[in-house]
Parts: sequence; C-alpha cells; structure tokens
Amino acid sequence: MADPKRILVIDDEPDVRTFFTTMLEDAGHKTAMAENGQEALEKVKNQRPDLITLDISMPEKSGVRFYRDMKESEEYKGIPIIIITGLSEDFEQFISNRRQVPPPEGYLPKPVDQQEFIEMVEKLLS
Repeated sequence: MADPKRILVIDDEPDVRTFFTTMLEDAGHKTAMAENGQEALEKVKNQRPDLITLDISMPEKSGVRFYRDMKESEEYKGIPIIIITGLSEDFEQFISNRRQVPPPEGYLPKPVDQQEFIEMVEKLLS
C-alpha cells in the first residue's frame, strides 16, 4: 500500500468539512481542514497537500481568490484542485473560461455524490 495521500478540505461549513474528511479517511487518505482561503493558504505552506477540495462560496478570502492564488503560484500550481460548489453550471463555465487561470482538475456540484467524489479523488491522485 502506498503512503496515504494528504488532502486539504476547504469549506466554511463544519458539517461539510466533516462529511468530506470522513469519506476521504475511510478511503485511506490523510486529511486537513480549513474554513476559509486564508487559513487554507497557511495549511498549504505548512503541509503541502497532494490534493485540495475547495468550496467556492466562502467568507474571508473567497474560494475563487484562493484558487487563483494557487494556480498563479509556481510552487503550488501543480496541486490538483477539485472545486465543490452549490453554485450553478454557469460557474463551471465561468471558471473554466478564465484566461488568467487554468480550469480546475475536478468540478463537483453540491450535493456531492460520494462515489463520484472518491472516484475523482483517486483518479487525480493516481
């Protein structure tokens, strides 16, 4: 068995963070949590994750801003990010068509299908 991968779960809702980390830990991964983009940035710097799940609609440093910071960073742009949001498909179009930043490696609408979520995580980590 390979070393467990480290996944950072970013969401402003505690229930959602717990839901995702439980699924990921059940699948054999290590997890860390952040409730906003500012906290997430510190976690990324301290313990570089292998993958990030990111809620877009958050207070403080918004998910979009955090995403842009990651993708514009030479050091961190290689970390795959799965954007998870209750926002509509229009948002997927919007983020995928920004010239400044590449589209996310993964995109899932809320409510998240557990199997689809874990399959996407495994695919991006392989």
